[in-house]
Amino acid sequence: MIKKIDHLGIAVPKLADAVPFYRDVLGLKYHGQEEVADQKVITAFFEAGDVHIELLEPTSPESPIAKFIEKNGGRGGIHHVAYAVDDLPAKLAEYAAKGVALIDKQPRRGANKKLIAFLHPKNTTGVLTELCMDNPDA
Repeated sequence: MIKKIDHLGIAVPKLADAVPFYRDVLGLKYHGQEEVADQKVITAFFEAGDVHIELLEPTSPESPIAKFIEKNGGRGGIHHVAYAVDDLPAKLAEYAAKGVALIDKQPRRGANKKLIAFLHPKNTTGVLTELCMDNPDA
């Protein structure tokens, strides 16, 4: 079962330019930054009630986030919606059995001490969809 929307992923060209808006203008609680080297991003997390906002800055031109920003005229924007689940491997198996194309067939380490996996937007009404759960080994 999907428990809730965990976070919205927002691609930004530079965290240094975006963080002040979310922290100082919107007044969201800032949880700091984390580099996720294998995904070629630095993330910044904010609280917005029960949902988090994840800003994503690319660390390499080969990063999917860098390509997303380039495709959107250098501006970035909403990149993905992440849903919290209790059993990520079981959800991936369930969705694969229903014919959903999986970007990640197995969970992998993500930011904020989560295990993550993405579903392909061709099967999710065009929205890049992330599933996440707390990492028991973190």
